[in-house]
Amino acid sequence: MKIAVIDDDSLVALSLRTILESSGQITVAAMGSSGAEAVEIYRQHKPDVMLMDIRMEGMNGIEAGEKILREFPDARILYLTTFSDDEYIVKAMLMGAKGYILKQDFEGIAPALEAVMGGQSVFGGAVAEKLPELMKPREKFDFEAHGISPKEREIMEKVAEGLSNKEIAARLFLGEGTVRNYISTLLDKLELRDRTQLAVFYYTKVRK
Repeated sequence: MKIAVIDDDSLVALSLRTILESSGQITVAAMGSSGAEAVEIYRQHKPDVMLMDIRMEGMNGIEAGEKILREFPDARILYLTTFSDDEYIVKAMLMGAKGYILKQDFEGIAPALEAVMGGQSVFGGAVAEKLPELMKPREKFDFEAHGISPKEREIMEKVAEGLSNKEIAARLFLGEGTVRNYISTLLDKLELRDRTQLAVFYYTKVRK
């Protein structure tokens, strides 16, 4: 597995490189210390997973991740940070990051990288404990203010349930193309990137 490590603390970055490469299963192809470097490193090396800190000078890790995912939608970004701030966790989920773990959970970093490579999303223990509360909407979502119709709301609910376009079409007696169009419209209205973000949005902002 080829990864990139982005952390503004050089000692942390070097320690991570030593520990992760000692397994023989992970190669650290590049290291950086800022969000801007992260973007350039991803463009140059296309790592299997980017392991990135959040709070950095200038462009932070969240901003860098958003930029990378706009350019490379299939990028796997795993955040490794000392902060379990709710705002950062929600932003990481909404932008499509593959996980958010704390540096204190040192032994869990390599397994987390393996899990992300296997297609899973991972959240460290301290972060995972917060997820149920973060998934609760803070106030009633105003569909009308966002121009979302009852049918679009129904489509959103089905996406959040994990149904495919074909399954949604069968449930709602629509064509698959029509379902795709509804989802594209929802993404545009809510300024989201993909159906995963749409599902997270539903659980964090809409579901009662």
